[in-house]
Amino acid sequence: MQEDLRIFSHENLLKQSQHSELKLGYYTVHFYVDSPGVPSKHVTDKIEQFYLSPSGGTLRDSSMNIVMYSAKYDKYKGYGKA
Repeated sequence: MQEDLRIFSHENLLKQSQHSELKLGYYTVHFYVDSPGVPSKHVTDKIEQFYLSPSGGTLRDSSMNIVMYSAKYDKYKGYGKA
């Protein structure tokens, strides 16, 4: 059985971003969503596109609203510190 990378988890977000092209500073990822457009941890009837900024660790929805922020997703965390 093949895993469904559209079920939201830290691991699935990172796996999708590794296979997505960086465009205009964002990786495009897709997840199942609950009714208010929040990435879902289970299969739903709706899939939406999200954008992950590796500079800052911010996940945004298709309207560029911030869905979540996590330092775990900040690829450049700690760079530039003396």
